Amino acid sequence: MWTWASIAPGRTIFPPRSISLSASGIEGSKPMHAILPPSTPKQTSDKPSGSATLQFFRRRSINLHLLPLDEKPFKDFKAALGIKKLKIENNAEATYRGSWMAGFEGKVIVIDLERNSIKGVFADKRHLSLFLGGRGYASFLLYQMVKRGIDAFSPENPLIFGTGPFTGAIWPSSSRFVVAAKSPATGGLGYANAGGFFGPYMRFSGADFMIFKGKARYPVFISIINEEFRIRSAADAWGKTVYEAEKILKEEVGDKRASVACIGPAGEKKVRFASIICDEGRVAARTGMGAVMGSKLVKGIVVSGESEIKVEPKNPERFRRASKEAFSKVVNNPILGGFGKYGTSIILLPKNDGGDLPTKNHYDGVFDGAYEISAEKIHKLLGIVPSSCFSCPVRCGRKLKLKSKGEEFEGMEYETIASLGSNCGNSNARSIAEMNYICNDLGLDTISTGVVIAWAMECYEKGLLTKEDLGLKLEWGDHEAMKEIIRIIAYREGFGDLLAEGVRRASKKIGRSTERYAMHVKSLEIPMQQPRTVKMFALGHATSNRGADHLYALPTICYPWFREIARKQLGLSDEELDELNDLDSWKKKAKAVVFSENICAVADSLGLCKFPLVESFAVPITILVEGYNALVGSNLTSIDILRAGERIVNLERMFNVREGFSRKDDLLPERFLAERLPSGPSKGSVVELNHMLEEYYELRGWDPSSGIPRKEKLKELDLDRLKESGFNASLLP
Repeated sequence: MWTWASIAPGRTIFPPRSISLSASGIEGSKPMHAILPPSTPKQTSDKPSGSATLQFFRRRSINLHLLPLDEKPFKDFKAALGIKKLKIENNAEATYRGSWMAGFEGKVIVIDLERNSIKGVFADKRHLSLFLGGRGYASFLLYQMVKRGIDAFSPENPLIFGTGPFTGAIWPSSSRFVVAAKSPATGGLGYANAGGFFGPYMRFSGADFMIFKGKARYPVFISIINEEFRIRSAADAWGKTVYEAEKILKEEVGDKRASVACIGPAGEKKVRFASIICDEGRVAARTGMGAVMGSKLVKGIVVSGESEIKVEPKNPERFRRASKEAFSKVVNNPILGGFGKYGTSIILLPKNDGGDLPTKNHYDGVFDGAYEISAEKIHKLLGIVPSSCFSCPVRCGRKLKLKSKGEEFEGMEYETIASLGSNCGNSNARSIAEMNYICNDLGLDTISTGVVIAWAMECYEKGLLTKEDLGLKLEWGDHEAMKEIIRIIAYREGFGDLLAEGVRRASKKIGRSTERYAMHVKSLEIPMQQPRTVKMFALGHATSNRGADHLYALPTICYPWFREIARKQLGLSDEELDELNDLDSWKKKAKAVVFSENICAVADSLGLCKFPLVESFAVPITILVEGYNALVGSNLTSIDILRAGERIVNLERMFNVREGFSRKDDLLPERFLAERLPSGPSKGSVVELNHMLEEYYELRGWDPSSGIPRKEKLKELDLDRLKESGFNASLLP
């Protein structure tokens, strides 16, 4: 048995084998019979079981593309048709040629994996302006496309890659892109964000967004070379680790400078916190987007590194002036200067001094071995050098070499150091670097990985898990055992198969009171802040629409050194600012979180890194808006741009409401609400979550009993008339 199909000239389908037929013997009209897959064009018969006849008229050559079940039909097929030439190629490809336009027109490349087709469409301009681009427009697409209640691994769950208007523009830190889908980790809104060069290269190729629909019939990758998009067989890369696969895929396209977004074994095995690794170390990590990509049998996306920079503003001179001012602000900012010297690891010791370094599964906020994993120690030990994302003067990335690996690779961020270090009782810096390498190579989110391991360690310490359960001893700081746990998670071997489900599902299945020690919000493992010390992050973790996440809000505006910015942006009096700057207090934190969620939504949607915006406030909103208006040809104000951020947050809330989320899910683990912090400056503290939630819902215009946006708020934000997939309007208060 064999199947074949034919599509329009210039496009081919159904790898792994393509048969190109030079059929000089076919003259006039010669009927050919075959067993066809669904949706094959120009069927001239309604025979049962997919049998059909295709008519070829006066063509001396024709391309047919077969998926053979054995080798014999090739010879029989050739003989039956009197074909003189039969060429077997390695790949059969669906192709599409992209195009580029000035400004941000919202070019969407739709890749239908089931039908093996690619087409380009333009985003609706009204919705693109409402949601800006990037994360905002991706969330809008999910709201439109995802049916309520579908499984995240269903072919019906689209996977969306999205850039923003600034992505690839000459503007500081303009490298970001988003990957979005319904999350297999949370069952709600899912997205991950990454920098590097992949997002800009994607835009240069003629795509602002890519939507993956359906599921491929075999492992594939997407090549984007010279603005041509192709679906190609990934047979040689499937089953390989990220670093192995990247080399294979670059060789396939013949471009060593290409940028690659790739999954590892964890994505292939659908580990619920699998990540997508870009260029070996820039990671779209959270909410399991790598698992969704793996469920679609997509190994990676390769974008040519030869494309020219083509993000042309609608008003070039106006944009150049705004960009110059923004670069000046970033280069001269002292906070960003520190990141340039040491990367995000620079914050580890100050956080430890403040009682804000998660230690032993978030039990404490002070780690005795903090200096051993500090920025200074790591740089001395591993010889790290700075690296940069596209168009970024900050250079907060790190490159290092491990003797065991023999090559340069991406260094560790603060979150990774704390998650695989202090939170697991591990003070061995070299082991953290090695585990970071392993997680990236296998395609795992280092935050979730560390939190899952820390949970297992605490349960082992308390006798709730045994050596027989785990297959090994798992004591605090045992980094060799940690490496083995990481491996069995990625390959879903033994107890790793359960850990691969994430800490909530694993603890729920085991029971034995292990749920008490599962550190998550909405099933997403909690990142590296101590909520009992920094109350604004406690609220931000609880209300985040993608689960526990320090970057959904990033409410740094509460810190005393941003007091004057808080006065201006939040409109607070001196007395209120004192309450805001008291990080132990719950007061005024809701206002900070609302503002921070809105501005972070703006950054993610515009394709910008948060460091120059909410991490340092180096670039004022006024300059950002000036650059945006010059780039896309609009006339927004600062109020308008923040309103767009508010609109995005509310839309994402509506997505989660459709999936059954409500106030009951804006909850922190019992540890933070009932267990007093054992040490540090905030010793004895707990989180007064309900006080903050009440204020937060009031400021948001959401019903305080349910946490659901009121109809009046949705109307105010132009969200009341959106059409979407299966939303029940009666759910709204």
